[in-house]
Amino acid sequence: MKSIGIIPARYASTRFPGKPLADLDGKPMIRRVYEQVQGAVDAVYVATDDARIEAAVEAFGGCVVMTSDRHTSGTERCAEAYRKIGRPFDVVINIQGDEPFVAPEQIELLKSCFGDSRVQIATLVKPFLPADDFETTLFNPNSPKVVLNRNGEAIYFSRSVIPYLRGEEHTRWLERHVYYKHVGLYAYRPDVLEEITQLPPSPLELAESLEQLRWLDNGYRIKAAITQQETIGIDTPEDMERALTWLRSGRK
Repeated sequence: MKSIGIIPARYASTRFPGKPLADLDGKPMIRRVYEQVQGAVDAVYVATDDARIEAAVEAFGGCVVMTSDRHTSGTERCAEAYRKIGRPFDVVINIQGDEPFVAPEQIELLKSCFGDSRVQIATLVKPFLPADDFETTLFNPNSPKVVLNRNGEAIYFSRSVIPYLRGEEHTRWLERHVYYKHVGLYAYRPDVLEEITQLPPSPLELAESLEQLRWLDNGYRIKAAITQQETIGIDTPEDMERALTWLRSGRK
């Protein structure tokens, strides 16, 4: 099974302009992401609409493809990049450009989902821990939650806490039930990737601002593999400071 990793990267960011090129202990963040996943897939490309990112990727010897500046999601950018690359792969993996600590094992876990020919889309989830602070983790709207069915498929994604645990104090919810947070990696069969980028936004997607709800709304199935590995997404300069501490602690 041949796989390609595509890393969507744009320069503009409200909270952290130029984020892909931000220095992370001597290397631009986009290079950190690229090198993390390079050995886990058959090919890696950065997909960008910015010449500065293109030049940075070429400078470290990476593969890059220029895409439109009109895309509203990384999924759309991945689809255009895949068409432009023009080589056949069995699985396309959308790797977040602000996740410099994504583990190769997580990529392998995603790929393993496609051993089942019925899988259309796959993603990762991670259990919240009972020791987590529920106010800053479980109740954090920037950390989407996922409910799974018995087949390990996502039933719903939400910025709210789901399910509601009736009859229990909020402070005990993590002790009484296994809640899953979404880890923002996706993998698709190429034909499915093309199909889902042609769909119009759905009411659920617009309500929650989560594009994967568009796919569920239209009957696509999303397989969820469970990872125990933590990652750090970088949305702000403050997150970068946390990432530097993580990196220098030896967690590379």
